[in-house]
Amino acid sequence: MPHPSGRPAGLTATELVTAYAAGDLSPVDVLRDVVAVIETREPELNAFWHLDLDTAEAAARASEARWGRGEPAGPVDGVPVTVKENLARAGVPMPAGNAGVEPVVPVRSSPVVERIEEAGGVILGSTVMPDWGMLSSGVSSLHGITRSPWDPALTTGGSSSGAGAAAAGGYGPLHVGTDIGGSIRLPGTWLGLTTLKPSAGRVPLDAPYLGRAAGPLTRSARDAALLLSVISRPDPRDWTSLPPEDLGTVLAPEPGEVRGLRVGLQLDAGCGLPLEAEVRRAVEAAASVFEAGGAEVVPLAPFMTPRMLHDLDEFWRLRSLADFDALSPEARERVLPFIQRWVLAVRDVDGTSALRDYASIMALQQATVAATEPFDLVLSPVAPVAAFAAERPMPWGEDDLGMAHIGFTAPYNMSGQPAASVNCGFTADGRTIGLQVSGRRFDDVGVLRAVDWYEHHRPADASPCWPIPAVEQGMPVATAGPAEPLATDGRGGRA
Repeated sequence: MPHPSGRPAGLTATELVTAYAAGDLSPVDVLRDVVAVIETREPELNAFWHLDLDTAEAAARASEARWGRGEPAGPVDGVPVTVKENLARAGVPMPAGNAGVEPVVPVRSSPVVERIEEAGGVILGSTVMPDWGMLSSGVSSLHGITRSPWDPALTTGGSSSGAGAAAAGGYGPLHVGTDIGGSIRLPGTWLGLTTLKPSAGRVPLDAPYLGRAAGPLTRSARDAALLLSVISRPDPRDWTSLPPEDLGTVLAPEPGEVRGLRVGLQLDAGCGLPLEAEVRRAVEAAASVFEAGGAEVVPLAPFMTPRMLHDLDEFWRLRSLADFDALSPEARERVLPFIQRWVLAVRDVDGTSALRDYASIMALQQATVAATEPFDLVLSPVAPVAAFAAERPMPWGEDDLGMAHIGFTAPYNMSGQPAASVNCGFTADGRTIGLQVSGRRFDDVGVLRAVDWYEHHRPADASPCWPIPAVEQGMPVATAGPAEPLATDGRGGRA
């Protein structure tokens, strides 16, 4: 199935694997085409912290040989992949998007990276993030500004900003981000992607933390399921990980049904920014598609309170304040000014208040599970607003409104429930709008099946036509000989 761009870089992972098996495409040719896209777009998009094209080409050549023997290493053998910079790769510095940090250089790769490599995935490099991952944008004191492939004037969202830009821009089909309050799904809504924040413990981490998850940013539910089947394999380093589950056949060849499902529709988060009218209409239209498919759609009242949102924000500020205080005075000045102000605002908060914040988060867990338990799925906006200017650290700019934009996403981090994003429409000026699809605890499969069904039934005017550069007339998709490496800055990062 050719992509409208006319190039392999626009194909999904499932399409690539099918083409490899048939001998219609080579992993080396696909890598070279992806590299051509990166060379064209990366100076503007700024998605990569660390590119490893020599290593990627060696992996692609090894994959090509395995496919030639009919012995692929795993379900993503030969498929280009990126990972967020806070997912450890042996020998690659991890600065957490922060110019004030002395980067840790890991000696062992994270579980996510090891699983991808074992399955034959071709890792292109590590993608950028904002300072400590605590912004919902692509603004970083270290990396500068990461921009949307749809419109470079617009944000990618964050904190999986580089992963989102890479996914929408055609840097291969599979990308892994992390999410503690919306950091996978927010780039999803503002870039039109299909993403999944998996159930807590579904994807092993080497640094598990309350609410944190790693998951796929892709252009289709089938690719998200494919990548999840790889990165969810267990690892003893994560003491919170779930028992193994066979996710290799998550999605049947034909999309399933939603008939008979009880679906909640939440249009009021109960806190934070008001819902924009265009976002509301798009989500309501998506709910109508589910209803037409035979699902019972029932309104769901808000269950998160302004106090819960305040306490969660304060808890995160205190955590980052500890990291900030560990820096030298000179290093603190290199931290993004917005983050400096954000952490210093809780300088006088005491330990008793911190424990109350934690108790409030536990109450949010309980409220989320109780409110959503009657439903097979819950539909909602991902964010109350559409994409904003790339230079803004937060949707509203430089003001301190806490975490006023994550009222729909953060509850599912705290409860550990799976939650996906999928594009459900566009604003009048062409900005993408994401639908959040969440499920009961541990039902990642049910969420992915519902998103896959929706992708096959949503109206054409809600389906993205990806902003991947078309092949120029007369330009070959792949060339013989080694791919030319991109320029680097001497430390493995972008020039």
